[in-house]
Amino acid sequence: MTDDLVSAARSQTDVVIDGIKSMLTRGELGPGSRLPIEKDLAAQLGVSRGSLREGVRALATLGVLETRQGDGTYVTALDPRTLLSPLGFLADLQQPAHAADLLAVRRILEAETVSLAATRLTDEELDQLDRTLGVVDTILQNDPDMDLEGFIDADTEFHRIIARASGNPALAAIIDSLVGRTFRARLWRAVSHRGSVRETQAEHRAILAELVRRDPARARIRMQVHLLGVEEFSAAHADEDPEAH
Repeated sequence: MTDDLVSAARSQTDVVIDGIKSMLTRGELGPGSRLPIEKDLAAQLGVSRGSLREGVRALATLGVLETRQGDGTYVTALDPRTLLSPLGFLADLQQPAHAADLLAVRRILEAETVSLAATRLTDEELDQLDRTLGVVDTILQNDPDMDLEGFIDADTEFHRIIARASGNPALAAIIDSLVGRTFRARLWRAVSHRGSVRETQAEHRAILAELVRRDPARARIRMQVHLLGVEEFSAAHADEDPEAH
């Protein structure tokens, strides 16, 4: 295919994406809506049915649309977690040299979420946080045969509970996507190799203590200190390959 044909195909796909986006913003389509049949929608947007399919596939990848076999194409619930999930690619494909940049963004956002969560966490959520850290306590007791995967899961859950408790689904979804499992696993392999997991656990316990006290300012400081340490560690070891450990 020549460059001109490729460009034309892309522009037609963009017409589809922009057209469906406009239908959503104007209220013609909403969460759960079924798209018009392919022939009618292609005619409405002024594109070929092939271009329409390409645009629909692109929007499905982004979590905007879902195709149900034999039942047509529907708008998803458009929830923040689904729509922001592609940010996970940014995190997982980051080179070690740039990991600290993402961690700096995370530090800024999580300082806000923990401050909000301090006055919104339920007693059950506080219990969940304590149980999550209890799992890590058990893991550390089994050192040197530490279950790193278990620690990564617990670390993920600890920060996820706090983010959800902020009451801001979009903020929680951004945080969850920015520090996906692959990114987190690479980081914690390097951290555990240097015996810093116990220090991390102590920082998590300090954060939880301020949440139990319902103190937004001190919880924010504890989270900032914790994530600044992770950020600085990542920057200091940017040239190393954590997969080698």
